[in-house]
Amino acid sequence: MPTRATRLRTARTWCRSTSWRVSSPWPSRCGSVPGRWSVLDRALAERIKLVGLDVDGVLTDGGIYVGLVANHALEFKCFHVQDGLGVKLLRTVGLPVVLVSGRASEATEVRAKEMEVDELLEVAPADKLPEFVGALERRGLTLADCAYVGDDLADLPVLRQVALPIAVANAVAEVKEAAKVVTTASGGRGAVREVAELLLRARGEWQDILKRYFRESSDVAHGARRSR
Repeated sequence: MPTRATRLRTARTWCRSTSWRVSSPWPSRCGSVPGRWSVLDRALAERIKLVGLDVDGVLTDGGIYVGLVANHALEFKCFHVQDGLGVKLLRTVGLPVVLVSGRASEATEVRAKEMEVDELLEVAPADKLPEFVGALERRGLTLADCAYVGDDLADLPVLRQVALPIAVANAVAEVKEAAKVVTTASGGRGAVREVAELLLRARGEWQDILKRYFRESSDVAHGARRSR
């Protein structure tokens, strides 16, 4: 059982399973039994070779803003900067990120390019699973190598087959039931950033990430002083 000090500095992510072997000092809140704590199993975390993300309701809050400019319809969405960092962190440690959206959107395409994701799939909701499998096969991977984050019914076929199914806090009940982890953050509010940290902590890579950021910050500061 982690100490109170450890719990206070840890994001309280809801985990369905209490049977995973404790292999990390970074616990997550286990929702199946109030007061119980569990962690993401390191062996499972290290199996993950790719992370798939739904877009609407995961990278956004699900809201779509539509307007007209010179009689041309424009669509806007709100993305969270913390989730952009989450994607960057995953890619920094060599985990490809694939976005799987059930609708085509220029806003999604702009954000995907900005985040430098490895692939964006804009497909019919019913085609999410086969298209995602195709993206995996192009990389020599299978569903057993993946984590996937979803929020609604269209994500269920994928969630039910990947190694690590994850639901955001605002997900529908059926998606939460299929998930091994439910984030405390809602979609579009840092849920992807939370998932990234959960994975990297479980894999033992979080401290390396922090050292890298501190080193880069120090290098920038030294450079600024030299330029004066």
